[in-house]
Amino acid sequence: MNLFRTGLCPDAASGGLPLSRRQALLGLTAAVTLGRTSLALAAPVTEQRFVVILLRGALDGLSAVQPYGDPDFARIRGELALSGPGAQGGLLDLGGMYGLHPSLPNVHTMYQAGDALLLHAVAGHYRSRSHFEAQDCLESGADERLNSGWLNRAVLMMPTRTGQDIALSVGLSAPLLLRGPATVQAWAPDHFAQPTPDLYQRLLSISLRDPVIGPAMREGIKQRGFDAAALAGPAGPSSQAIPPNQPGHDRSFEVLAATAGRLLAQPDGPRVAALELGGWDTHAGQARRLEIALWQLDAGLAALKSALGASWRSTAVLAVTEFGRTAAVNGTGGTDHGTGGVALLCGGAVAGGKVRADWPGLGQGRLFENRDLAPTTDLRSVIKGVLIDHMGLPGPGLEQVLPGSLEAQKMGGLIRA
Repeated sequence: MNLFRTGLCPDAASGGLPLSRRQALLGLTAAVTLGRTSLALAAPVTEQRFVVILLRGALDGLSAVQPYGDPDFARIRGELALSGPGAQGGLLDLGGMYGLHPSLPNVHTMYQAGDALLLHAVAGHYRSRSHFEAQDCLESGADERLNSGWLNRAVLMMPTRTGQDIALSVGLSAPLLLRGPATVQAWAPDHFAQPTPDLYQRLLSISLRDPVIGPAMREGIKQRGFDAAALAGPAGPSSQAIPPNQPGHDRSFEVLAATAGRLLAQPDGPRVAALELGGWDTHAGQARRLEIALWQLDAGLAALKSALGASWRSTAVLAVTEFGRTAAVNGTGGTDHGTGGVALLCGGAVAGGKVRADWPGLGQGRLFENRDLAPTTDLRSVIKGVLIDHMGLPGPGLEQVLPGSLEAQKMGGLIRA
């Protein structure tokens, strides 16, 4: 494990982050990068904790939280529409109209305890379907990429301890979300996560038809012991969901989330964290691929809650993605880049146990641009609701955090009184 302290100097062109190991880690902030997951922390003076999870690749909200009560849902979703609550392998009950994907059992437990709030038909203020552009807008909180993220700017508005830095990054870079004028502390693990069988399978599929690289890649992967998992193809074991309690499950996000929880739980530790989890770009074979990603998210949230202990009561966790996916299934059993989707807000401080949505419907003439779930809730309204009601930021100052967001009014009722 390597600990070091640095100042972040974001570069909009390169995204480079100069790091210095000559300075000692003075605060208790931390950030982690491990495989395709990463974590960054910041430390304001407050008992309230706020965690943001970036789901990179565009989560299909219509699969994660299925509106099975919509009369057009089964028709438009085809093979991706699961059986209703109570059926074998069916959705988890959310009280009617909506059902939770069965790969989210821990989230469902939180929901039943009133600690999870599901927000549907949500989207950022932008309408780009480019991952890069949308992620930049999501993290900067503006219509274009800025040199700082909205979470970094929000942290600057929070009181800090004398002589203690506010933010921290782990690994080679921090997400744009947490870059900016705040000084950043850094933590780096000695070893990064090993590539998953799913990644090997993707590399193999890219080179399969090359007469030179293909056979060499196939033989090399076989020698690595992935002949069963990586060479079986989309229908093989590598595409099947592996529950968190079984061998072979990728636990890197779970480990990071637990690390974040332990740091956040310390009395004088950090209070704001940002994590990343990839694997949501499900253009093909979505049913099985999404199960894997949802299992990882679910296990990570459970690990975060467990590590927080009593501090869970003062925590709000916001999981967001850059955009949703198309309402209809494509020809390869997947979905393409869309617009409206789902945001998850959970934690002991959250007024959960319900689904909040101004549901637009999936019928003729109701889809955005005749292809996507129409967004009816601005994600910035959700962010403002958490920052004001949970973290105590002043409403008028949020125009500096989320530039040009005056029309996005704070969503109330997200946090317990």
